[in-house]
Amino acid sequence: MADAPELMVDLSALAANYAHLCRAAGSACRVGAAVKANGYGLGLMPVATRLHNAGCDLFFVANLDEALALRRFFPRVQIAVLEGLTGPKSAALYKQYRLTPILNAAEQLPLAREVFGGLGRSILHLDTGMNRLGIRFDEFTALHENGAFRDGKPYGLMSHFACADEVNHPMTETQYELFRQAAARLPGVRCSIANSSGLLRDRRYAMDFARPGMGLYGLNPLPERPNPMRPVVTLSARVLQVREIRPGESVGYGASHTQNTPGRLATIGIGYADGFLRALGNGKGRVFWHGQACPVVGRVSMDLTAIDLSGLPDDVPLPVPGDRVEILGSHQSADALGACAGTIGYEILTDLSRRAARTYINVANPVSSETKSDKMPGLRKSPEDKGRPRLRVVS
Repeated sequence: MADAPELMVDLSALAANYAHLCRAAGSACRVGAAVKANGYGLGLMPVATRLHNAGCDLFFVANLDEALALRRFFPRVQIAVLEGLTGPKSAALYKQYRLTPILNAAEQLPLAREVFGGLGRSILHLDTGMNRLGIRFDEFTALHENGAFRDGKPYGLMSHFACADEVNHPMTETQYELFRQAAARLPGVRCSIANSSGLLRDRRYAMDFARPGMGLYGLNPLPERPNPMRPVVTLSARVLQVREIRPGESVGYGASHTQNTPGRLATIGIGYADGFLRALGNGKGRVFWHGQACPVVGRVSMDLTAIDLSGLPDDVPLPVPGDRVEILGSHQSADALGACAGTIGYEILTDLSRRAARTYINVANPVSSETKSDKMPGLRKSPEDKGRPRLRVVS
């Protein structure tokens, strides 16, 4: 659609961010990638394809639907599913498609044994303080003391940091120490606790395998420092109309903004249906034209947003219908826009509408990742992989 927001995804930046996180983790750590929520809103298959070409053979998704979509094009990689085993029917699909269940509750262990013949194809999720998913430390201790792992250990043990993005937060080290205590009860089991922030916060957190997400997509894992990750996303919206506004006139639904002085507005083709959040209305959000910030005026509506051009310097030309303004790019990151809306960069990316016209640039030639070690048992080479779609380079 000619007037739709335009989303540009730099896949070379994605690959560079993956390489940066691999270096931070060290050669002993197998670095996977969280590609849930449609690759953090950027497109599951283009993102996963580029990461796989960069050497990634371990992907984390939220649910079974995402796993099956990924497995269709990647017959050999390991796909770990965060929601775990939800019942016998889903467990049968895990077995059929060679998926790795993440076991989040004690009652899932017998089902894993029944379907897989043991725990060796599962990752056990230990709750070290998030109180979200996972087996509590006291439950894990009881399971261990009652012989739950005598007939075989799980493939891996994982937990999840709650505050690794906050510098010197005491909970991070507390979770790490609790996790180490649990891991000591399962010697030889592969361990994972690090997300993007954890990998960059302390090399000790890398352990055996890691599952970064935000850093891959250009968000800043360490907000107290300059962002070490390369920007991946550029988002622009088309100017649909430019108009004068008189004092006393209002703008948008609810007449929430009344103009005090003569001014000039532009209406741009983006709204909350495109992921430009309604919370950005009435001056909280801004877009950029020729590097100049243009604040949002009035409420953000479903498809349209008004911006104020009145503060543009005299030497900056006014936009005309058909021009595009920057929503995300060199002047505004997803983290920055999220802060304007009172939220986080994650929400900005994952809310991006599929109606945005997507362009993928800097698609590298595929390289083999078959040299990767520590493969999940049962993942075999398949001729189907030869049919996996390649992305074309857009310059």
